[in-house]
Amino acid sequence: MTLLWIPLLPLFGTLVPLLADRFGRRVTLAATAFIPALALVCLLSLMPQVLAGEVIHWQTAWLANAGLSLAFHLDGLGLLFSILILGIGLLVLLYARYYLSDDDHMGRFYAFLLLFMSAMLGVVLSDNLLQLWAYWELTSISSFLLISFWWHKTEARKGARMALTITGAGGLALLAAFILIGETVGSYSLTEVLASGDLLRGSTAYPLIIALFLLGAFTKSAQFPFHFWLPHAMAAPTPVSSYLHSATMVKAGVFLLARFYPVLAGTELWFGVVSLVGLATLLVGAYTALFKHDLKGLLAYSTISHLGLITLLFGLDTPLAAIAAVFHIINHAVFKASLFMAAGIIDHEAGSRDMRQLNGMWKYMPYTATLAMVAAASMAGVPLLNGFLSKEMLFAETLSQHTLGSLSWIIPVLATLGGALAVAYSLRFIHDVFFNGEPINLPRTPHEPPRYMRVPVEILVVICLLVGVVPDITVGALLRIAAGAVLQGPLPDFSLAIWHGFNMPLVMSLLAVVGGSLLYINRRHLFDFQGQFSEIDAKVEFEKYIQLLIGRATALQQWIDNGKLQRYITYLMVLTLVVAGWPLLELAEAHGSKPEQAIQWPMVLATFVVIIATVATMIFSHLRLLSLIMISIVGLVVAIAFAYFSAPDLALTQLSVEVATIVLFLLALFFLPQKTPLRESSIQRIVRDLGIASAIGAVIGTLCYVMLTRPLHSISDFFIENSKTGGGGTNVVNVILVDFRGFDTMGEITVLAIAALGIFKLLAGMRLYIPRADQDGVAWSPDKHPMMLALVSQSLLPLALLISAYIFLRGHNLPGGGFIAGLITAIALIQQYIGHGVSWMKERMDFPYHYMVAIGLSLAILTGLGSWLYQRPFLTTWFDYFYWPVVGKFELASAMVFDLGVYFTVIGATLLILSNLGKLTTGERPKAGDK
Repeated sequence: MTLLWIPLLPLFGTLVPLLADRFGRRVTLAATAFIPALALVCLLSLMPQVLAGEVIHWQTAWLANAGLSLAFHLDGLGLLFSILILGIGLLVLLYARYYLSDDDHMGRFYAFLLLFMSAMLGVVLSDNLLQLWAYWELTSISSFLLISFWWHKTEARKGARMALTITGAGGLALLAAFILIGETVGSYSLTEVLASGDLLRGSTAYPLIIALFLLGAFTKSAQFPFHFWLPHAMAAPTPVSSYLHSATMVKAGVFLLARFYPVLAGTELWFGVVSLVGLATLLVGAYTALFKHDLKGLLAYSTISHLGLITLLFGLDTPLAAIAAVFHIINHAVFKASLFMAAGIIDHEAGSRDMRQLNGMWKYMPYTATLAMVAAASMAGVPLLNGFLSKEMLFAETLSQHTLGSLSWIIPVLATLGGALAVAYSLRFIHDVFFNGEPINLPRTPHEPPRYMRVPVEILVVICLLVGVVPDITVGALLRIAAGAVLQGPLPDFSLAIWHGFNMPLVMSLLAVVGGSLLYINRRHLFDFQGQFSEIDAKVEFEKYIQLLIGRATALQQWIDNGKLQRYITYLMVLTLVVAGWPLLELAEAHGSKPEQAIQWPMVLATFVVIIATVATMIFSHLRLLSLIMISIVGLVVAIAFAYFSAPDLALTQLSVEVATIVLFLLALFFLPQKTPLRESSIQRIVRDLGIASAIGAVIGTLCYVMLTRPLHSISDFFIENSKTGGGGTNVVNVILVDFRGFDTMGEITVLAIAALGIFKLLAGMRLYIPRADQDGVAWSPDKHPMMLALVSQSLLPLALLISAYIFLRGHNLPGGGFIAGLITAIALIQQYIGHGVSWMKERMDFPYHYMVAIGLSLAILTGLGSWLYQRPFLTTWFDYFYWPVVGKFELASAMVFDLGVYFTVIGATLLILSNLGKLTTGERPKAGDK
């Protein structure tokens, strides 16, 4: 259970900052930071077991037949990433407290950040492929919220949309890859997948799996050619950039490469594609970073370059390269988080990120400058800092690989060039910002930030120094256990010593330092060369293609959606005819083995009534109120049919829904003309419609006849046999809804809630006038709320509520339940609106119904989650029998709480729609000349 709380605590904690925000920024920070701190304590309590080589599992069944279970596992790789996510996340929370202005909603920002944190923890700890993908997509959604936090800025909105589009599209490819992997292995359990490397590599689907898998990983980690979205994500507040670039989001892609390295790597296809894409990203990112004038832009492209470096290492065919990749993940997270925080401090205190203005910052903020320079030196790979060690390992492994055969020598040469470019842009960061003269036209005079704003940077810079000086003591054990999880086997010998003698990797490091220094000294020539090319704004190009896509989609939609309901119904009916009728062509004989039943004249009469009402609806459709009455007759006959066939639950539901629907139609029709023009259809259209209707009738009639004359093997026998023993209720229908198929019911009430909220938002702000008269000029009665209707509705309310309570309480054993009871309550309350008016009801019951929807959904979900406390699958029902004096034996079931959630959701959703539809009127339309 301890493992479960690590990803769940930040998820549940998203409510904490929203509630604490009213108490001030200091309280909000303390309350919010407590959540990830507690999750970190849970993680550290499991750390000794993981370092000892144990893999910790937690699992509970969810939809086992579909391969979906809620499962987490913690191994060395998960431990490493979880420490980075929670540790750096805590520092970002502290930093954001001082970075955000008083105008920024800090509670909402912290809530988004905790949601992002929870999503990343879910990615690195999931032990089920489908669950991992769900968390993967949640990282895209939560990062969208963070990048667009300053939504009033157009660059924030466009940057967030670009990030969501690219990573979301990659996520769909990743889902396809996971499905192929799961079907190939025969399980979606990550533990089983990691043990099936030979099976996957030998599968005929392996090339397609690799293509789809790498699309997902490369888009998330901004690998070439998908790298363009990441710099535009810099429109987010700097705390977001710091977190996104160091421990989350972009690291999810390289985490995926590490996690699936033992099962997907080991082939020429993997090593060829991954190494070349990584090398291209390394060089493109490093080269572009050198020319960026925006401080965060330079750091963004440097992130792209370092992500390419990590990807290149995973693409080299040596075990030590994978170890070096894991090591650089640690180092990059530490120095990149500190660099972004330092850049944010400079922007916060100087009012600009333009390096052409930011000169001589050493004079104004020497302490911050020192911290930033140490972090930048680590990024450049200077000795005695952590970045130097992993870059040395990169150089060593490029010399040991044979990925490109006879052309493999190109990789160490280009890797050295990439190292030189890293030195050059790091020198530019240091020299142009902190030295190089005096500031130019800064909005404000720069100075050191508040004391605690620097604390996160100080902690991270100290880690850079400690890892660089004593790497084995600081991260040796963590690196080994994480690398072991990547390789899924014994580790080769390697050393984290600072000095390995004078060897070729050291020569490559020296060449990188000297070459990078020369590149920076002669940067004017490079800038002149680059100036020959027009800069392509990826944001503009992306928006151009998006608008082109929207235009084409709009044209297609307008061609299909021409505003004619008859056309839509025709398409739907023809499609139904094809789908349902095509298989019937292969049917040799319609009549089955069962004998035909005798004609039952009550059913013939009911059918005749339905036919008459249907034909009348069609004939009098231009008289809307009359057609509505005819439709209600059809609904009433259907309810009688349910009762006739011994389905009282369905009959009660049908009646309740029918009443609510009629009220909804009446409210809607009130604002529409009472009659529609009677138009004569052409002969061709009548013949066409008659032909389609006849064909549909023939197909449906044939299907009914085929099914009624053949034996039916239904699952209903199982439900009848197990309703009492398994669900504790004798009402099979209700037990199915709240127990056997409770997950379906929860999905249905969720859809109902979403629909109600959507309608509520559509109605918000809409104002319509009460008509003075009908279309014939006959004035409406001034008596809007007749006394008889008001008295009757008010008198019936207590009785209706009593019946509703009775229907609810008996629902588990007799016809009834939360859905029917909720509709009865909602109809009784809506009747008060009709009888007395909105104003009268608002004085007596001014309750926000969307809260009732939220309460209902929460009850249903919490009932399902409660079963986890007892190591049971989601929504497992509990029941037992008790004895009370006088009362005697009675039953208690957890399904009643779930049904109560259904009850509240139905009431809230129904009233949210109907009551707000009744609130649209603002009074009578003014007459001509009225002021």
